[in-house]
Amino acid sequence: MRLRTKAKSLLPLRTLRRVREAHRRHVFRRAMRRFQRSPEICLQPGNSIFRDLIYGWGNDSWSASDDFLAACIRHALHVDGPILECGSGLSTILVGHIANQRGVDHWALEHSTIWAMKTQSCLDEFNIDSVSLCVKPLADYSNYSWYDPPLESMPERFALVICDGPPGNTRGGRSGLVSMSDRLKTGSVILLDDAEREITESWISKLNASSEFFDCDNSYIKLQIRAAM
Repeated sequence: MRLRTKAKSLLPLRTLRRVREAHRRHVFRRAMRRFQRSPEICLQPGNSIFRDLIYGWGNDSWSASDDFLAACIRHALHVDGPILECGSGLSTILVGHIANQRGVDHWALEHSTIWAMKTQSCLDEFNIDSVSLCVKPLADYSNYSWYDPPLESMPERFALVICDGPPGNTRGGRSGLVSMSDRLKTGSVILLDDAEREITESWISKLNASSEFFDCDNSYIKLQIRAAM
């Protein structure tokens, strides 16, 4: 332990960062190979693969919790139509792989070019071509900011929505999702990370949806559309 601490003190900070990043990439690739062989092993949060994927992805402060990721995987394994994701990241990679296996279209909206490049690079590395990653700055609407999706190219109805964006400090939070309500089919499931209870209450009435709150490390909410919009 002393030798390791001494070695760290002797190495330049830039070298330490390169070593740390190389280790993260190694851990992530190893965990992804295990996940790709059998996504079902990640249906329960708290397992070592989730821990390695989150560590290896290298965005500890912003990555979705393993509880939320497990819910995304569970629904993606049984979804009966296209998937819409608001924001991109580790969930895009994991759900995208399942969509690849099942022949399901997966559309992800992202406003950050830098973040989209990281996500797309990983999609390419693992041969995940089911994801259409749409990158445009957030647009200003009447009382909120939201993505500017290419609606003319997207599916008419989505069966699963994974909402982990835009960032919480965005004007109007994630209320802009309601503007896409006509793209949700009866029975569609919405998984909302970082549970925004105030927004959710308004969605329940506007979307004619049922709701279920999951109180875990990073709470999330599941909404399900009762009737076509």
